[in-house]
Amino acid sequence: MPIFDLFASFLLLFAPISPVSLFGLPGEVELSSRTISLEKRYAVKSVNDVFKDNMLLNLAYMRNEVKKTSDIDWNKIRKPFHYGLELNPDETFAYSQDVLPEYKSKINKTTNAHFNSQEGFKSDGYLVGDGVCHLASIIYWAAKDAGLDTLAPTNHDFAAIPEIPKEYGVSIYYMPGQEGSNARQNLYINNNTGEKVIFKFDFDGENLKVTVKSSRKTAFKA
Repeated sequence: MPIFDLFASFLLLFAPISPVSLFGLPGEVELSSRTISLEKRYAVKSVNDVFKDNMLLNLAYMRNEVKKTSDIDWNKIRKPFHYGLELNPDETFAYSQDVLPEYKSKINKTTNAHFNSQEGFKSDGYLVGDGVCHLASIIYWAAKDAGLDTLAPTNHDFAAIPEIPKEYGVSIYYMPGQEGSNARQNLYINNNTGEKVIFKFDFDGENLKVTVKSSRKTAFKA
């Protein structure tokens, strides 16, 4: 090896390493990611289809693709999609609108739905809106893994949720005029990271993936 090349290699070996080289440029940092199959919500296919449709309809309301029943196009709702729900620092998400006293006037975003037949949610013969607890649970699981400030007052321990560990099961309930019960069966997520976070929902036609990312404004500093 020529002397010059050897000297250059020596300098590169001991040159200071930029923090940007180590940690990356400003941008998104993945904090957590969880995936479930919407084909495994219930052992009986006809019931599973109700769960799946209710979850997808809830997501359609969340991303404002559906605002009223006349907007519902099941062929469109069941298609693969990508969607991001953003929470700025100290913003709070609640699954539905009735909240605990400590969250009054502090909710910035919800799923924009009430999970009833008037909004197009389906029944499997037992409850209207079955399946939304599964959606809330994967969101809760991803948020907890991401280190966000979360609260799910009522666990879904009365029934197992496939592919979701028991401790992350969330009970969701909404009935007009029952604000206390609604608030206790809700999900609350506060962005306590100091950076904007994004909940990314990716549906491929079968699997739903929820990824939480932090939108980093600057590169990490040494």
